[in-house]
Amino acid sequence: MPSEDRKKSRVTLLDVARRANVSRATASLVIRKSPLVGAETRARVEEAMRELGYVYNMGAARLRAERSHTVGVIVPNLTNPFFAELLSGIEAVIDAAGMVVILANSGDLVERQDTVMRRMREHGVDGVIFCPAAGTERQFLHQLIEWHLPLVQALRHISDEVDYAGADYAAGMRQAVDHLASLGHKSIAFAVHGPIHSAYHERIEGFREAMHARGLDSGLIVRMPNQTAQIPSAAHLLFEGVERPTAVICFNDVIALGLNAGLTDLGLKVGGNFSLIGFDDVAEADVIRPRLTSVSTAPVTIGENAARLLLDRLTDPLAPPRRVVTETQLHIRQSCGPIAVPAG
Repeated sequence: MPSEDRKKSRVTLLDVARRANVSRATASLVIRKSPLVGAETRARVEEAMRELGYVYNMGAARLRAERSHTVGVIVPNLTNPFFAELLSGIEAVIDAAGMVVILANSGDLVERQDTVMRRMREHGVDGVIFCPAAGTERQFLHQLIEWHLPLVQALRHISDEVDYAGADYAAGMRQAVDHLASLGHKSIAFAVHGPIHSAYHERIEGFREAMHARGLDSGLIVRMPNQTAQIPSAAHLLFEGVERPTAVICFNDVIALGLNAGLTDLGLKVGGNFSLIGFDDVAEADVIRPRLTSVSTAPVTIGENAARLLLDRLTDPLAPPRRVVTETQLHIRQSCGPIAVPAG
């Protein structure tokens, strides 16, 4: 498609309304030949359409008129409480719009994600919010775009061609590292698990950059078991290297909750002679003892943002893709303390 044609295809009804100095609703009435619009206003809107090269897509309009009022949501893991909070944000916005959510679990498997997405399409959902399974290729998104299925990526992203709602993971890592450094910690581990995806890379890179900025060694990255029940018994892995950490930042709160138990089993006092920071700040962070210091990624807000992006996409399918990235916030509780100073 020539560049000029692409430029014109991106012209939206809102652009026309702004050029004509009318509301989007009024511009829509003009397109639908409504008698409610005065002749002068109609002429102004039609002139704006000609100037901008706006073309009314009758096919898209019919599709919008034949909506099912359902939205598909695909997440990779229903056992992580983070996704329950994300879903609550999505449902609040979708419900307020008079629509219903259909939830599916991909299990973080590309093959199952493909099957679930096809089922969503077969059921005629108006659009899909999904957290891409690890290993998802850009071609998968291109296929969905060819289906004319409105999409929003949440938490992880594959392509800038599709709307995205997430959090500033790297900034969250900086906040965690800076807090521990301010308490005197120099040997800080990063406990990870699970598959590799965009959020994984952003957290790893954020940890390394934050450690380098402090002149600290960023090499103490320790992989924990993927099974939640196995994490407590794997706490010893933190101390099998040459360098013994005095603190650990966890990839998510699932790891942090498991290590809280495992470190205690090893005779360490979390918040006393060892510091622990989680990531995501799920509700359980304030329930365990000691209360868990954690980086909040505001999953409810991300869910709300993802839902609003999808609703906007349904209203204006040709609008340029958008990214809404929320700020993170370190919630300091009891699981961190100053590094112990040896007795003189």
